[in-house]
Amino acid sequence: MSTTAEAKGTATHPAYKALMDRIQETSLIGSSASILGWDQETMMPSGGVAYRGKQLAILSRLAHEFLTNEATGEALASCESVPDLTSDPLSPEAVNIREIRRSYDRATCLPASLVEEEAALSSSAMHIWAEARKTADFASFKPELAKVVELMKRKAECYGWAEGCEPWDALAEDYEPGCTAADVEAVFTPLRKELQTLLDALMGSSKRPSNAFNEVKVPIEKQKAFVREVASKLGFDFNRGRLDESTHPFCSGSHCNDIRMTTRFHENNVNDALGSTTHETGHGLYEQGLMESHIGTPMGNAVSLGIHESQSRMLENQVSRSESFWKWCYPVMKESLGDSVSSLTFEDVYGGANIVKPDFIRVEADEATYNMHIMIRFELERALMKGDLDVGDLPDAWNTKYREYLGIEVPDDAKGCMQDVHWSMCAMGYFPTYTLGNLYCAQFFEKAMSDMPDLHDQFSKGEFSGLLNWLRSNIHEQGQRYRAADLCEHVTGRPLESAPLVKHLNDKLRPLYGV
Repeated sequence: MSTTAEAKGTATHPAYKALMDRIQETSLIGSSASILGWDQETMMPSGGVAYRGKQLAILSRLAHEFLTNEATGEALASCESVPDLTSDPLSPEAVNIREIRRSYDRATCLPASLVEEEAALSSSAMHIWAEARKTADFASFKPELAKVVELMKRKAECYGWAEGCEPWDALAEDYEPGCTAADVEAVFTPLRKELQTLLDALMGSSKRPSNAFNEVKVPIEKQKAFVREVASKLGFDFNRGRLDESTHPFCSGSHCNDIRMTTRFHENNVNDALGSTTHETGHGLYEQGLMESHIGTPMGNAVSLGIHESQSRMLENQVSRSESFWKWCYPVMKESLGDSVSSLTFEDVYGGANIVKPDFIRVEADEATYNMHIMIRFELERALMKGDLDVGDLPDAWNTKYREYLGIEVPDDAKGCMQDVHWSMCAMGYFPTYTLGNLYCAQFFEKAMSDMPDLHDQFSKGEFSGLLNWLRSNIHEQGQRYRAADLCEHVTGRPLESAPLVKHLNDKLRPLYGV
């Protein structure tokens, strides 16, 4: 089957070919750095941290130099002047040119020295964070975090921001193009009210699902086999990917045929391992679904982190926390985990997968409280970037917001402001993509249900290919043809709304809590 480019003959246009060659070479460098980053989190001995930082720093500098080289700019400008390449704005050529222009313009705002400094700082800060987190020692992490915040301010200054906007916006553009703090606040404020209403109703009920599922002890080796079986059933191709362990679960890799997922295990919480694995499987399926023929170009990359998160949250929440999923998975789990779970009823498991309880840890949060965690992080990093919050005051500010938003007292900084890896890896402007992902996810899933009314019947039989094929066609294979908001409207027929997410939460959780 020929691509649009092949049909038009434009893929061989000298300027376009030169541009693609440079961009794909840049991608090769970046994907090599990604594998080194995965190795640092999973396999590398701790003694290798300092040198790994140097390796990542030089690869980041080389990728930046390839992208910002004068030859790239010349090839890009030449392509933009050829009508056959840009006349159809949704063609692979026009999409690649548009998105490369955006990346090129942003990259040329940054000096190579800053890019190299960020890569080195991220490597060292992540290691210090991981060690300090073990003993809740914020004091030892504070100097590194201060360096990160200062570097992020310098980076935002290099990018600049529109009149009436703020430094945070300049950083968010890397994760969710077009996203501003004001836009996020406008979405978060009414959503928080809806979530608080639901949370009050659930917590005010005398009926509670059983928590037995979250208390059973299961040998970790059995958990590993179980979650791997689930990931495979959901569609993850282990011939093109791996599942390993890390402190903070993540998904990375170098291209659609080499995807690296991680999860984590606790002997007394198999549900956490399952949730983490299905979440990362959603990310992995997106990456494996990107078109191999477009590797290394925008048409072979994900749209945004918000859309990426929609895929992971869908597998975690709409699928693996659904009653229909557990109709299939309950007997599978009983067989796989054996005596450890023999006493659990179906109601124990389905209810336990949907327990609502305000707690400290974001990645273990239930659906009703999860977005509260994101709102807190957004408000704090926004304040750090504006200079309204000093790094040294972060723990107290964090604890105050948890008291206000979730009514809980944070016991220590490991369960507080040190629980996430993101700030140590210089990822500021990232957190709201999680809630945007929840919103996109609910709206996409509502549309999938409309297109396939028997979807939950399929899940109950262990059939997940229908949903995966729908996601492949509508989202994965689209690459960056559409920006996030445009993709949402293209797929669902309307702009992003909070109503589908609120409906999903109310429809599932209220019956479980008898309200």
